[in-house]
Amino acid sequence: MQIPEKYKFIVQLGKALHTYGVPSYKSQIYLTEIAEKKGIKGSFMDTPTWINYVFYEEDEQTYNYVECVLPGELNLGALSRIVEITNNVLSNKTSFGEAKIAIEKLKTAPLGYGKISELFAFVLSAGAFSMILDTSWVSALTASFIGAVIYIFTILAQKSGYIKSALESLVAFVATVITGLLSLYFNQINISMTILASIIVFIPGLSITTALEEITSKSLVSGTAKLFDALVSLFKQFFGVVLALAILPLFIDLQPNTVINDIPQWLDYFAIITLALSLAIVFKVRSKDVLYCVIAGFVSFFTTTLFDFTGILVSIFIGTIVAVSVSKLFSKITKSPQLVFLVPGIVMLVPGSKAFIGLSSVFLSQAGTQSNMGEQVLYIFMGIIGGLIFSGSFMDVNIKKKYLQKNIDKTSAQ
Repeated sequence: MQIPEKYKFIVQLGKALHTYGVPSYKSQIYLTEIAEKKGIKGSFMDTPTWINYVFYEEDEQTYNYVECVLPGELNLGALSRIVEITNNVLSNKTSFGEAKIAIEKLKTAPLGYGKISELFAFVLSAGAFSMILDTSWVSALTASFIGAVIYIFTILAQKSGYIKSALESLVAFVATVITGLLSLYFNQINISMTILASIIVFIPGLSITTALEEITSKSLVSGTAKLFDALVSLFKQFFGVVLALAILPLFIDLQPNTVINDIPQWLDYFAIITLALSLAIVFKVRSKDVLYCVIAGFVSFFTTTLFDFTGILVSIFIGTIVAVSVSKLFSKITKSPQLVFLVPGIVMLVPGSKAFIGLSSVFLSQAGTQSNMGEQVLYIFMGIIGGLIFSGSFMDVNIKKKYLQKNIDKTSAQ
């Protein structure tokens, strides 16, 4: 059915906000404000797989449009640009016609840093994260090598629908096989940590962060669905690991190695900066925001480490509050969405990674690692949620929601 001309921009904007990862409750606020600016009364609902637009016309008539929209790929640069376009419209810096053209150009814009830069980002992120996990130089080098192999699969996934659908399980399987084979020749490879480090870019840190943000802001339908999707993604990767660990013993005698950490402690700070910078490239963060993302990631990690003596719950809680505060500050400075800077900070708390380590350790029979892992994962999630709430991250959102609900009630009464 043909969309009425006066509603086309709102529908186009809603799809773009959804595709580029703007949280659902924020998309609904943006659409309501844009509709009001155009003199249109409407109500909108954004879920992970579809958007419902309801426009209230004269004579008590309504126009309802529902569009199925699949979640977009991870791209913080595109997210920043679409929010910037929306804010420019709301502040009268950009007309609706100019914004429409800008959104169309965004679809074909070359976002990212190029294949060579992304290759180095995969290599460095894997090696740096391995160093942070207190493994060994051999483990870090192995993880870096596997990171390069995995990047090749991501390139192939862009050309093959089959590889794309199985990518998360496939890269985990390949990483485990390579790590298992190399561990036969290098006894200083920490198998579980090397596997985790090599696939760190696939750990659903952004999905978990967005889901927790939406659940905490009472956007329960979308937040719960995204959290479940993130957990399914985690289990896809875990399946790849378990499958490889089931196949490898048929051909080799796979045993966990006793690894001595021979990486100096002071290099952890260099590694965290390298990891934050690499993830900024992988997440396609705009160049003007990269430095701030690196600082946000480093500050969050350093804060959590500094308060490590308080226990995992309190240290994560404080780290989350600092991450939110820093992301708010950087958002005001750069005019980019807060989520762009919050993600690197929260990723450094690695709730998904802790769960992955716990699951892997069970199958690798590493004594002592799995006994309290479930408790640690729970504490991490509690710390992050508590930090998001007590940092006042959603105070402005609640005010806006009251404003929007008031408008909806007024429209319904008419």
